[in-house]
Amino acid sequence: MSVGVLDKAMAVLQLLVGAPEGLALGAIAEGADLPKSGAHRLCNDLVRLGLVRQEGEGGRYVLSMTMLSMAFQHLARVGVVDAAQPVLDELAGRTGELVRLGIVDGDRQVWVAKAQGARSGLIYDPQMGDVAQLSCMASGHAWLAFLEPDEALRLVAAEGLARPGEHGPNAPRSFDALVTQLRATNERGYAVVVDSSAPGMSAVAAPVLHPVRRTVVGTVSVGGPSVRLTEDRLHAIAPDVKEAARLLSDLYAGSTYLRSIGVPA
Repeated sequence: MSVGVLDKAMAVLQLLVGAPEGLALGAIAEGADLPKSGAHRLCNDLVRLGLVRQEGEGGRYVLSMTMLSMAFQHLARVGVVDAAQPVLDELAGRTGELVRLGIVDGDRQVWVAKAQGARSGLIYDPQMGDVAQLSCMASGHAWLAFLEPDEALRLVAAEGLARPGEHGPNAPRSFDALVTQLRATNERGYAVVVDSSAPGMSAVAAPVLHPVRRTVVGTVSVGGPSVRLTEDRLHAIAPDVKEAARLLSDLYAGSTYLRSIGVPA
């Protein structure tokens, strides 16, 4: 496939990721900005490669399990989840909330492992594989705050700030507001957000650092309903979050994937 065709194929796959019930050919063509004939050829190629399946003749196109299987095989081989899970479990047990490990992957941060501490009441449990919204999530702040300012703003500009009506009422709506929060995060060594990523949700996150270069390779976060995770409680559990981040940093050298991000430890 040429670069242009690969771009179009990725656009189709991204559409199908957001449509678990599948999409008709016309919807794919419209969503990927392709002529219907081109969308048809591309979908046929994706079916042939086993990345997409079609439900019946002329039916909807649905993402197959092939990509998911490859992703889980990759994670199993690099050992990210296995190495991190005991640390995440311990932090979840201490805080009684959802703990997540985010890994820096190029210009984004993806959650790859979690541990659920909540057993009753409101339970916050988003999907693994989601990408952190950098400007309004604690995980995003815990990464951005330890980058060069120009690089942090470049990443946010590429992604965009939260628009009115998106995320929570306290999500930064300007770069100046975001920079103020990032400075505070850098000074204390961890990020805190309340009603920012979503209404009624709070989180605290700390950076996982490369053991030699001290650059951020990931984050560990604790998130949950604001009625339980008040701002005072977030600061109270921050030392536990920072300790978990330190332990995860020590595990860095044991992960082939994490070592591939920067200079090997």
